[in-house]
Amino acid sequence: MKPRIFETPVDLFQGAAEEFINRAAKAIRDRGKFCVALSGGSTPKSLFALLASGKFPDFPWDKTFLFWGDERYVPPDAAESNFRMTTETLLSKVPIPDENVFRIKTEISPVDQAAADYEQTLKAFFNLKSGQFPRFDLTLNGVGSEGHTASLFPDSPALEEKTRLVAASWIEKFKMFRISLTLPVFNNAACVLFLAVGKEKAPILREVFENPSDQLPAQRIHPSHGELLWFIDRAAAGSLKSAA
Repeated sequence: MKPRIFETPVDLFQGAAEEFINRAAKAIRDRGKFCVALSGGSTPKSLFALLASGKFPDFPWDKTFLFWGDERYVPPDAAESNFRMTTETLLSKVPIPDENVFRIKTEISPVDQAAADYEQTLKAFFNLKSGQFPRFDLTLNGVGSEGHTASLFPDSPALEEKTRLVAASWIEKFKMFRISLTLPVFNNAACVLFLAVGKEKAPILREVFENPSDQLPAQRIHPSHGELLWFIDRAAAGSLKSAA
């Protein structure tokens, strides 16, 4: 598995937007709807801004259903909230019906109950039987400096989850709980698209691609009957031998 390297972040986000649009067209053609699990953090903001820019006026938002790969356990209007970031950069600017947006309800307490509530939301939407996992048309993922993806961090018990769709974990690094889809959900997706931008990502990408031990959470994403794509810019690829 080789990453696709873009010369600049602008090129990368244009490529990611085209991938998003093409995946939507195929999913809607095949099944009548496009189901996506979004990521948080800084990188997807530029993709969301591009999708909301008016350059794609015919995008079928009415047939698009948005979920989240993970969320910080903070109020939905908190500065750290992935939902708030997505609302400000995307949802408030495109004609997506409210009923097509499925946020993680972080106002539910305790955190395990919030995770269980989101699992029930997924089961109901995807009409899952016992033991089944949802099949997203696309999940957007990032990678952190220690190799985490979504809110699946190294040494987290959530990494070993085999049956639950959603798990809550205390992340000591950030002194907060986070709620995340589990590895079996990501690995059941039709496509997992990782986005990585900037020279600060170069060291961890070298680990991911040149020391493939499956020790890092991001390395444990292997869609069982889907595609795995990595879109990275030239700066992020700076430490890769294959990019020299």
